[in-house]
Amino acid sequence: MDAVIVDPEIEPLLELVPISTLTPEVLTELRTARLAVFADLNAALTDDVARTDHVVGDDPNVFVRVHRAQTQDGPLPCVYSIHGGGYVMGSVDMDDARFARWCPELGCVGVSVEYRLAPETPYPGPLDDCYAGLRWTYEHADELGIDRDRIGIAGVSAGGGLAAALALLARDRGEVPLAFQLLECPMLDDRQTTSSSRLDGLPVWSRESNTFGWRAYLGDRYGGDVPAYAAPARADDLSGLPPALVIAGGADGFRDEDVLYALRLNQAGVPAELHVLPGAPHGVQMFLGSALARRWDALVTEWLTLQLAA
Repeated sequence: MDAVIVDPEIEPLLELVPISTLTPEVLTELRTARLAVFADLNAALTDDVARTDHVVGDDPNVFVRVHRAQTQDGPLPCVYSIHGGGYVMGSVDMDDARFARWCPELGCVGVSVEYRLAPETPYPGPLDDCYAGLRWTYEHADELGIDRDRIGIAGVSAGGGLAAALALLARDRGEVPLAFQLLECPMLDDRQTTSSSRLDGLPVWSRESNTFGWRAYLGDRYGGDVPAYAAPARADDLSGLPPALVIAGGADGFRDEDVLYALRLNQAGVPAELHVLPGAPHGVQMFLGSALARRWDALVTEWLTLQLAA
């Protein structure tokens, strides 16, 4: 019988995670707490990587943040990143520290997108925002010093789900070619029918929180006819998508849907690398210094380095 088995090094650290089961009553509090955490982390960032914000449409709340090392000339490959947060939390600030490291070390331009959140803005609003930011990045590649033939997308958790959906949308619209898709513990399947998604006691992101996130994102569509652009696991055709890395934790409720998605990508002729780290809960990357977080980071960095050099 399937069970939640968390790595012994991580288990005592779970008490430090400032998140509980999501409900409408605690959502505002959790949003504020997460913003404060990343504000504190980003306060220590240097000016070695410049960060500029650009509104991409009529709504000033939808914008991209461009990260670029001060010492590097273009054109450079680009990582277009979508933050996580269960479709209901998070902000562009969550990518600042990562791009402060990636841009100089990997020789890339980082672009983070600030999209509207559910339930205030359900599907397709957040995906439309992500696509608008991607198209803006592609159209302004020359002035940003980006090689428009080497733009890849990346996302964590709900951001991984949006990245997978964005890959489908970009393929079907044919306006922006994508070089790769980096999907870290992606939130892909609203149906919650896999063994791992139905487990009780999942740390960090519980079965109940997952239901809340999908209900908020899908709105009236929840439990009904849900399009693949909303939940990529429902896509019938995965052919023609860019190469992928799918990485998940063994103690994550998304484990099974992520494994199945990587398998289906390969079956559709898409080069897809898959890693499942035993004992890793959802969001293991936040447990800085742990062996699992270091292993996760090494796998992502190694794969991304290869994609950016291609």
